[in-house]
Amino acid sequence: MGTPTEIAKQGYAAFASRDIPALLELLADDVEWRFFGSPQTGTPYGGTCRGKQQVAEFFGKLAQADEILEFEPREFLEGPQHVTVIGRIKGRALPDGKVHETEWVQVFTWKNDSKISRWIGTGDTAARLNSR
Repeated sequence: MGTPTEIAKQGYAAFASRDIPALLELLADDVEWRFFGSPQTGTPYGGTCRGKQQVAEFFGKLAQADEILEFEPREFLEGPQHVTVIGRIKGRALPDGKVHETEWVQVFTWKNDSKISRWIGTGDTAARLNSR
C-alpha cells in the first residue's frame, strides 16, 4: 500500500473524489475515528466512531452538514507509525449556506500492518459555529 504518507494521500484523494468506499478500504476493521467537536460546538459530525460502518456514517453526517468548497492538506509530518497532516478547509454550512474557513490538524496512526487504525481530526469549530 505504501508509506504512511502515501496511504494518507490516497485517503485524501478518495475524499476529494467523494469515493468514500475507497477511503474505507484504507482503514482497519476496528478503526477508531475521532473528530474533536460536537453538536454543541456547531459540529454535528464530531465525536468518536468505531469501525468502518460508523466512519461511513461520519462522512454521511459531514455531507449533510457541510459542502466542502476547498480542502487542502499542506504539510505531512511522518513518524514511525503515524502521520500528522496540517491543512485548511473552506466550507459552506448547510442548510443556510454561510461560508467558513479554518486550518486543521489530522493524525493517522498505524499498528502492525498498512491499514489506518486511528484517525484524529481537529479544527476551529468556532469558525463553523460562527458561520451560522
